[in-house]
Amino acid sequence: MPEPLVSVVVPNYNYARAIGLCLAALQAQTYPNLEIIVVDDCSTDDSVAVARSYGVRVVRTPVNGGPSVARNLGASHARGEILFFVDSDVAARPDAVANAVALLTERPQIGAVCGNYDPQPLIRDSLLEEYRCLQQSYWLIADEGRIYTLYTALLALRADVFAEIGPFDPRLRETENADYGLRLARAYEIWLTPTVRGVHDHDHELRVLVRKVFTRTMLHIPMFARAPRFPGGLRSGPRAWSSVAAPVVLLTAVVPVLLGAVWAVLPAVGFAGYLRLDWPMYRFVAARRGPVFVAYFVAMHFLLNLVIAVAAAVGVFGLLTSRTFRRLYDKPAEAL
Repeated sequence: MPEPLVSVVVPNYNYARAIGLCLAALQAQTYPNLEIIVVDDCSTDDSVAVARSYGVRVVRTPVNGGPSVARNLGASHARGEILFFVDSDVAARPDAVANAVALLTERPQIGAVCGNYDPQPLIRDSLLEEYRCLQQSYWLIADEGRIYTLYTALLALRADVFAEIGPFDPRLRETENADYGLRLARAYEIWLTPTVRGVHDHDHELRVLVRKVFTRTMLHIPMFARAPRFPGGLRSGPRAWSSVAAPVVLLTAVVPVLLGAVWAVLPAVGFAGYLRLDWPMYRFVAARRGPVFVAYFVAMHFLLNLVIAVAAAVGVFGLLTSRTFRRLYDKPAEAL
């Protein structure tokens, strides 16, 4: 039988610095039968010129609509039996497409295959990016196997499954992956596999990362309320409880100031307990980097756990006070 055509859809917005690496990696795939479609979401940098220099097809959204709109537009132009979505800041490993196709064709009960990132960044330009790369790589390793959400940076699914489930919700810019995963998991299996890999250019500016983590955490709260079994809430284990523990540890630091130095043992014990929750991740980092970076990693992770805790509190407040926020994942027919 001939190998099915794979349509690789690359949504892009202002990623001229990485899209060339992304497209070069796609053109170096071992899988021979593929088409590459770049969907530019009204970039203001040189992304389109870079993409066209690689000889790939480029389509553009009429207005900036976010990743859902870009992926949906790319899928509408695709001719392949399999859709492979690759973010423009990811360089897929040479066998990524071939391995994803093998899983989807051999096991029809699988509706989607998601990939993982290597623990080093695509473009090394800040310690923050190296922190994020190791943290994300470890979290995805811990999740490998059957999952009930979706990671869209490296995502393959059959075109008929995409047609059956419907497009990404165009109203969502930050949590469209989780929403789509929830819909898809009702009918098909979703697998996160180490055989589909890439190298990711993670955020390298703290303000950008804090905004992204805060926004995505807050917007997930109505989803957890609607579907309590959805992964990522307090049911997800130590990862989530670290975000609860971080502000508690911070508050205990005030106790010695108010009651005397003898109480310093309280925040020390609290911080030790906090570290214990994510101890396997810190071992993962220590096996790859020196003690100075590990200390930096711990400090940065503590900061982001505080951001997550505040964002979750804001999300719960919104859930209690805003009907619009509670109904964020209701889907009017015109939205899909």
